[in-house]
Amino acid sequence: MEAGLRVSRQKGPAPKAGIVHLGLGAFFRTFGAVYIEEAMEKSGGDWGIIGVSLQSPTTRDLLAPQDFVYTAQELGPGGSRLHQVEILRDVLVAPESPEALLAAMADPAIRIVTLTVTEKGYCHDPASGSLNFKHPGIQHDLTSELPTTAPGYLVRALQRRKAAGLPPFTVLTCDNLPDNGRLVKGIVLELARKIDPGLADWLQAEGRFPATMVDRIVPATKPEDVEALAARTGRLDAAPVMHEPFRQWVVEDDFVPAYGKDARPDLGAVGVELVGNVTAYENMKLRMLNGTHSSLAYLGYLAGHETIAETIADPVLAGYVKRLWREEIIPSFSAPPGIDIAGYADALFDRYSNPGIQHRTWQIAMDGSQKLPQRILGTLRDNLAGDRACPGLLTAVAAWMIYVGGTDLKGEPIDVRDPLSDRLKALSDGASDAQGKVAALLGVRDIFDAALADAIQPEVTTAYERLVSGGVHRTLEALA
Repeated sequence: MEAGLRVSRQKGPAPKAGIVHLGLGAFFRTFGAVYIEEAMEKSGGDWGIIGVSLQSPTTRDLLAPQDFVYTAQELGPGGSRLHQVEILRDVLVAPESPEALLAAMADPAIRIVTLTVTEKGYCHDPASGSLNFKHPGIQHDLTSELPTTAPGYLVRALQRRKAAGLPPFTVLTCDNLPDNGRLVKGIVLELARKIDPGLADWLQAEGRFPATMVDRIVPATKPEDVEALAARTGRLDAAPVMHEPFRQWVVEDDFVPAYGKDARPDLGAVGVELVGNVTAYENMKLRMLNGTHSSLAYLGYLAGHETIAETIADPVLAGYVKRLWREEIIPSFSAPPGIDIAGYADALFDRYSNPGIQHRTWQIAMDGSQKLPQRILGTLRDNLAGDRACPGLLTAVAAWMIYVGGTDLKGEPIDVRDPLSDRLKALSDGASDAQGKVAALLGVRDIFDAALADAIQPEVTTAYERLVSGGVHRTLEALA
């Protein structure tokens, strides 16, 4: 398609920047960026976003020729709806110019730094929540003023602001981590204290790290999506994003007070729930959506299903997830005030069934070593403490173990994408039977603490053996 037919700005020049976003993937572009643009359009303010890729220039290279605008395509059961997003004013690639990124984050106009860097981007131990000082990126960032990791950029940029006499920016994480604000605060303070104890004291007093709960299903954009959109609109958008109709953002209303009324966009005006404590919402979403998403991803993949919609159309897996909500997940936590938790589960089932969202089980299965502690193991731990049986979740853990072994139930190889993939496969390969494989994988302290591992080993071993010998359907039918 001719360059002149590329998408372009329709609403005037790019807005002045007030936010830097680390980890400019599809999720934030369909979610936070859209909310912030709507808030700015409704109530004003300079809240343009400078996006940042911490690794690859791909997103920048796709967006730059179209002045950083892109299409968000809503995929509903009855069809799709298009919305052009124009809140981005630039995209920086951190490895190309760490100095430019630090300068942007230290700019007095920037009042918020948001993040969607995924669980592994925080360079922490998922089992304990503490910063992993053995991480090679963190080891580099301890001694270099030009960092490579998300925690390193946060600390070094905040160090520059303190030296310049500026207030800190609010650190607003949008990743699926329990108590995500407190977790990120702890990670930043740990790193800051190693670099400069005075900086850590300043951040403890002046910094703000509100926790959030984010919810929208965003499948990966495929080349055929780009082609179909161009055919529909007559203009090329090289970087569109796809999303479901549903969205929910719950944010603790705790931003750096030095900025007064300009501390944040008017998020409440566009449906963001501003609360004093987000923990109950986080537990609900992480356990009910993310926990079942991961469970369905591993079991659905091993059952031969490519997408969540296809998985949930399988009556055996549909029954499994409904029992998981009813018997194992909902009893494990207290629902937020005013929430009909059974209705929430019904709505999740409908969202999973949306045929417009082709969310691949393989995509959701990525980085399981980082996701499992937040999405499933916390629920298991609470159920064990409450003497509640949880065979469905233990079967999901066993399915993950088969998956990271790198070979499916038909003997076909699995393309496992995980920061611990080599280590996990070696542990699995090093044992000759289910009992040995389960014991070896439960010994990974980055994921499983010793007490939990000891408590679940017998049942996970049984579930592993049943999956290998009988397959997914027979195993889940036996649970029912």
